[in-house]
Amino acid sequence: MRSFVFQYPKTIALVTVTGMGLVGVKKWMAGGVCRSKARLDGKTVLITGGNTGIGKETAVDLARRGARVILACRDMDRANKAAEDVRKRSGNDSVIVKKLDLASLQSVRQLATDILASEERLDVLINNAGIMSCPKWQTEDGFEMQFGVNHLGHFLLTNCLLDLLKKSAPSRIVNISSLAHERGQIDFNDINQEKDYRPWKSYSQSKLANVLFTRELSNRLQGSGVTTYSLHPGVIRTELGRHFWPTMPLWKRAVYTPLMFFIKSPTEGAQTTIYCAVEESLQNESGLYYSDCAPKTAAPQGLDDEAAKKLWDLSASMVGLT
Repeated sequence: MRSFVFQYPKTIALVTVTGMGLVGVKKWMAGGVCRSKARLDGKTVLITGGNTGIGKETAVDLARRGARVILACRDMDRANKAAEDVRKRSGNDSVIVKKLDLASLQSVRQLATDILASEERLDVLINNAGIMSCPKWQTEDGFEMQFGVNHLGHFLLTNCLLDLLKKSAPSRIVNISSLAHERGQIDFNDINQEKDYRPWKSYSQSKLANVLFTRELSNRLQGSGVTTYSLHPGVIRTELGRHFWPTMPLWKRAVYTPLMFFIKSPTEGAQTTIYCAVEESLQNESGLYYSDCAPKTAAPQGLDDEAAKKLWDLSASMVGLT
């Protein structure tokens, strides 16, 4: 070994420097980390889509802080398995599962009715579940799938639970958006993308809707003790890309596969969600957009208060909210 090192010193140095550089880039890509030590004993958290990915990792962290965690999921078998894992990893047995299909307004209302009847408080609502770049599908109620699941389902759920959130104040609503909102536009004339459906266009519209919803919700909740946050979690190795990855040409998949090394893990991707849910310094902040555990400026279209109010009115009409 020693003779090999003396024989090829430049090669050894190059490999070492390259390895350290790759590790450094990966660490940089991991982004910010939530440093808050806040406890959540006696508090209740509801996470949509908490059976996998960043939702599950968020559940583990908040359960470790002592919270009662409700996982609201579509697939109950997977949700129950995830809940058992969250209990085991967190050491907290107060992790329960509720049925929620965000592609069904009836399911959303049923969950809200259940929560209002069974829970005395709700301190943090994390609207985490989502779908990305799927084919041209419709929800049970006839809405374009990505807009229906990513925005309308959470819009209705949040509004149905607002009184409980106000009763539990100070409380928080965390909406998981995406950097994709920067490419989004709300097509008020074709909100369901019936004339020109493109998966990424639709996804970007739904993520912009998350940012605008957070902004308008903050305006409407002023003085209530309920604060709102939207965020970009980062590019993460999760199931969210299950509709997108198979559609890519083989050569692109071959190019992107090595880059997966640098993409955030679910634990790393959950940090900004956790930050917005527990960070004490955010208690008096509301309606803002975050990335890597820090406030960031949303795209100009995400700061449009007139569009936010117009989207609210349209969404309320679509889900039958008075």
